[in-house]
Amino acid sequence: MSSETRRLQVDRFIIEQIDSVPQLEALLLLFNSQPKAWSADEMAKSLYVRNEAAAKILESLLLRNLIAAHPGGADLFFYNAGDKGRNSLLEAVDAIYRKDVVRISSIIHSKASAGVLDFARAFRFKKDDKE
Repeated sequence: MSSETRRLQVDRFIIEQIDSVPQLEALLLLFNSQPKAWSADEMAKSLYVRNEAAAKILESLLLRNLIAAHPGGADLFFYNAGDKGRNSLLEAVDAIYRKDVVRISSIIHSKASAGVLDFARAFRFKKDDKE
């Protein structure tokens, strides 16, 4: 796969799945520290945000099935490495983000607000919904 194709895949993932820089950084922290499970408090300290903000970030990643909740119900979250395709994509996201922080951040900041995006996602149809 060409580097241009991979960059386009990363850009598309960012546009479709990521609403903020802290959300991307939380996902990458979980991905890079796997199999470690993180609490909202730990994430807040790492991202330099309030606990409430970290909890919302983790919940949004969970709702998008980008991370998983600890089965023990201890409010711990981890990256579920079961999807090899997504693992490969996140490796590329991590590498491209490290090299091109300003461009990736600009993509995120140029998107509509999270509230507008959540509203739009409510009306997105999936292939399974059409059948």
